[in-house]
Amino acid sequence: MEATREDIEGLFELQRIDLEVKRLTKELDDLPQRSIIVAAREKTTEIEAKAEKVAELKRVTARKITRIDDEDASLAKKEAGVQAAIDAAHGDFRNVEARTKELAGIVRRRGTIAEERIGVQAELDKITAMEAQIALALEELAAKEQQAIDSFQKQGGDLKLAIAKLEAGRGQVEAKVDAELVRSYDRIAARSGGVSVGVLDGSRCGVCRMPIEGGRLIDLRSQAPLGICPSCKRLLVIA
Repeated sequence: MEATREDIEGLFELQRIDLEVKRLTKELDDLPQRSIIVAAREKTTEIEAKAEKVAELKRVTARKITRIDDEDASLAKKEAGVQAAIDAAHGDFRNVEARTKELAGIVRRRGTIAEERIGVQAELDKITAMEAQIALALEELAAKEQQAIDSFQKQGGDLKLAIAKLEAGRGQVEAKVDAELVRSYDRIAARSGGVSVGVLDGSRCGVCRMPIEGGRLIDLRSQAPLGICPSCKRLLVIA
């Protein structure tokens, strides 16, 4: 296969660049910050769903207190009216007796709902404390995510810059190599996903290490300075 010394050097340089780009790209993809960010966001979504349930529970509980307070206010007003009626009854014993029973019922009811309110208020206090815990957890997750994002942007940015520089340099190398050889190299690189150019090592391919014997070896050597391995189909430099 026709190739100049500059072509062969260029092919090896292209391979060096491509392998380094591949390594850096894998390093970028494997940055631990990615999994930290994803895990933080998944946990945040989970906690936010819980927060919404807690918020709804708080609204329901707050409405219970409002109803109790409304009933108590109504009973307090009624209690004051009954007491005023008792005070105004003077010697009307039957009226006073009836009003006194009514008053006692109101007082009992107010005592009952006062106890209910204590229980509901305790429930509301627990919910409020839970809300505070959730808010703290979300705050900590947000800080952890932001820290991972900042670290990823710094480390990932450095890797992306290094990759961009390599790719820019690749274009300059390509321009110095025969276009047909570059196309052959690119096809092999796309297929192999790794090393695409090697050196004939005696009677073996320097890449796949398969032995090349007899007529196939003679035919390969006749392609010098550049041939194709009959086994792995990679480019082989023939000294």
